Amino acid sequence: MPLVSIVVPCYNEEPVLPMFLEECGSVVADMHSSQGLDFELVFVDDGSKDGTLAVLRQAVPVGDYCAIRWVSFSRNFGKEAALYAGLSAARGDYVVLMDADMQDPPALLPEMFERMQRTGCDCVATRRATRQGEPPVRSFLSRSFYSLINSISNVEFVSGERDFRLMRRQVVDAILSLGERNRFTKGLYGWVGFTTEWIAYDNVERGAGKTKWNLFGLFRYALDGIAGFSTLPLQISSVGSLLLFFIFVVAVVLIAIRRLVFGDPVAGWASTACIILFVGSLQLFCLGILGQYLAKTYLETKERPLFIVKEASDEG
Repeated sequence: MPLVSIVVPCYNEEPVLPMFLEECGSVVADMHSSQGLDFELVFVDDGSKDGTLAVLRQAVPVGDYCAIRWVSFSRNFGKEAALYAGLSAARGDYVVLMDADMQDPPALLPEMFERMQRTGCDCVATRRATRQGEPPVRSFLSRSFYSLINSISNVEFVSGERDFRLMRRQVVDAILSLGERNRFTKGLYGWVGFTTEWIAYDNVERGAGKTKWNLFGLFRYALDGIAGFSTLPLQISSVGSLLLFFIFVVAVVLIAIRRLVFGDPVAGWASTACIILFVGSLQLFCLGILGQYLAKTYLETKERPLFIVKEASDEG
């Protein structure tokens, strides 16, 4: 039978894990009987400080068609590391990413799998249709982030998208082939390509516990996304440096003309101003050149492949 791996990163999710295991187990049992699928639940404990690991150790599989596996970090390495570890550990022909906090409803899994089989797509992703129940400031900042990053990046980001998605093995392997350490998985989904179907659902409150994402954490995460999928800030710096260089050159010429026509009201002022402007403009000009090379070097160090082949006529 086809194997579906459900990857679940966890950080201090002890209060909600029993609820997740119960509901997910019910959905998995229904899908096994109706669609002939085997499952494995792959939990990644991201250095939790509560009893998350103890709950995972005591978790009992719902049947012989669903294994429960877990990986526990030595400390909190962050969600991106947990996602990568979970994808690396997953063995399934299909892989699902979802959170344990019940904001990714397990009840959507049958619809996601049916959509994939019906359309033949490579990935079924989810997004929030509404942000009801979320603080207005957080909603505004989130919408602003998606507007900004879509305007400066050549990778498409869907507003309200979740990490909750079903992927074929080929898509997972493509994501794992990207060896960069500073990862922003929401961008990697779009970068590797493949056909994606979207399912929208209303925002769901956490089943229990508190969110681990405060505004400062989200801000840092947004900066990682911008830095990981756009070199526009470097390019703006480079262009700005070149513009200032030409402005300073014009200023030096005007100061020299003023000195020749009107004299020097303060002894040494013209020469001092010219030297400062010349040296400053030269430094900015060099920084602009360095910025262009730095952008190229930055992209090279990511070691992303030049292309990803989905299929070819001469395979095998």
